[in-house]
This record gives sequence, structure tokens and C-alpha cells, in this order.
Amino acid sequence: RDVAVTGVQTCALPIYMQEIIFGVFSGIVTALGMGGGTVLILLFGLFTEIEQHVIQGVNLIVFIPTALISILLNLKEKSINLKLAKSVSISGIFGSILGSFLSFKFSNVLLKKIFGIFLLLIAIMETYSFFTKYILKGKVDNKDKN
Repeated sequence: RDVAVTGVQTCALPIYMQEIIFGVFSGIVTALGMGGGTVLILLFGLFTEIEQHVIQGVNLIVFIPTALISILLNLKEKSINLKLAKSVSISGIFGSILGSFLSFKFSNVLLKKIFGIFLLLIAIMETYSFFTKYILKGKVDNKDKN
């Protein structure tokens, strides 16, 4: 394999094992609707020396089949608001075009920093949401009672 594409291995597992483990974990997180691509980028960024631009490109390709399977399964369960999905998808297309042009202007180091800040903001928001919903208000979902 081309070292520029696969990166230098930084953990004891062979790179193909890392790829399999990262893919399975990312697929599970994607199916749960929690951003499997974010996990995939994080794992490759932490455990390989693949360039950020390459990682993000791989993530985009991986997203297609995992999202399609998740969409089909969620459609079967009737858990998708198609009107909402349509409007968000259309605006998301424009955002992805803009984001692609911007990402090519950034260095790998800057992209990693932006991604890190993004993850930090998500962590803060999720922690705040959990704290206010479950700790302060004591809410419990019906699924949590089982």
C-alpha cells in the first residue's frame, strides 16, 4: 500500500486490523445516529499518521454505504421525518460544497485543530444537556426504565 495514503502505524495492531475495528465501531455509532464519521476521523487521527485531508476523504466514502443501510432500516421502522430530512439535505448540500472549498484552503494542522474544537464543543453541549435533563430535572426516558 501507498504509505502516503495508509499512514504510519502508531499502534501494535496491523493497519488492516485497525481499519476493520475502526470501520465496525464507526458503523455501530452511525447506526445509532451519533456521528460515526466523527468517530472514524477521531480514531484515524489518534492512532495513525494519515493526513487529515485523506482521513476526511475516506470518511466521506465510508459514509455513503453506512448511511444508506441506516436510512433503509430507519425507513422500515418509520422513524424518519422525510419533510424535515429533505429540507436539511438540500441545505446540507450547499454547506458541504462550501465546507469542501474551505477545507482545501486549510493545512492539516489547522484542520485537526478545528476538528478538536468541534469535538470539545460537542462534549460541552452534551454534558450540559445531560446535566440539565437528567440531573437537575430528573427525567428518565421510557427506554431507560427497563
